[in-house]
Amino acid sequence: MAKFRMVRVDFWRNPVVLEEMSPEDKYFYLYLLTNPNTTQIGIYQITKKQMAFDLGYSIESVHALMERFIHHHKVIRYNPETRELAIKNWGKYNLQKGGKPIMDCIYSELNEVVDKSLIQYVSESIPKGEICSVYQSFCKQVEDSTSKAEVSDQDDHDTYLHTESEEYYDLLMPSLTLSGQEKQPIVLMPILENLNLDKPCIHNPEKEAVKEIIEFWDDNGFGYSNLNAKQQLLAWLDDSTFIQPKLVILKAMNIACANNKRKLSYIIGILKNWENESLLSVEEIDAYQENSNTLQKHKQSTESKPSGRDIPGKFVLNLTAGEDC
Repeated sequence: MAKFRMVRVDFWRNPVVLEEMSPEDKYFYLYLLTNPNTTQIGIYQITKKQMAFDLGYSIESVHALMERFIHHHKVIRYNPETRELAIKNWGKYNLQKGGKPIMDCIYSELNEVVDKSLIQYVSESIPKGEICSVYQSFCKQVEDSTSKAEVSDQDDHDTYLHTESEEYYDLLMPSLTLSGQEKQPIVLMPILENLNLDKPCIHNPEKEAVKEIIEFWDDNGFGYSNLNAKQQLLAWLDDSTFIQPKLVILKAMNIACANNKRKLSYIIGILKNWENESLLSVEEIDAYQENSNTLQKHKQSTESKPSGRDIPGKFVLNLTAGEDC
């Protein structure tokens, strides 16, 4: 392990860093590039607990950041089984020079990588040919072994995706309870590009409801890493009296967006008002809002008319009226 890691000034000119990353994202990215676990090859073992300890974050916050960097920014990969993390642009930032000592170090560290697919991932951004060829030599070994057991590797890949998914969302939703009775954890499925959504195992109405609400929350600026707020909102799926809880929650979130009030407290306030008015379905809510709008328009039209006697539109003063000539 080196005593220092260089960060090139080009890092700050990267369009992804410049336009898409928040200050928290930039801080986390710099940590991934320079923390004590980093190696010469851009692939290293690190646990999420260690990240949380080093950064002073909660494990939930680290989970959210990892999901964002893997699926949104797409600049890292992480194998939760081997605890190995790979940085996509590592070669661009760190592998500019060769030489025998560096090549020997690279070869030695590549030989210790457990998940060989991460080697191919990092090699795609290495500009120097001789270094890239070392990475490719390990990739060929992987191709030879996978060609003998293609079906088995596909099953392992599916398991890898589900393991990462369940590890993140089990922490987000440990359990939801109804009337004090313990309930099985609801596993939230994250948006995974390579995940086949047609698989029968994930066609569960409860999971789909959770997935839709989380997607709406993340896509509309309610706070991507605010896991506590997400958990409180999802509790309404089980702990409310609504007939259609998912649709009602989404409607409340739409109203919050329309009024530019993207806060959990605002959404909860809307939901509580509807429960207090015994509006338990979207149809009842729509009908109530339509009646309220009609009454409001009628009230405004009534208030626009002046009270009391009508005032004549025109009056002509004639001092001689009624006198005989």
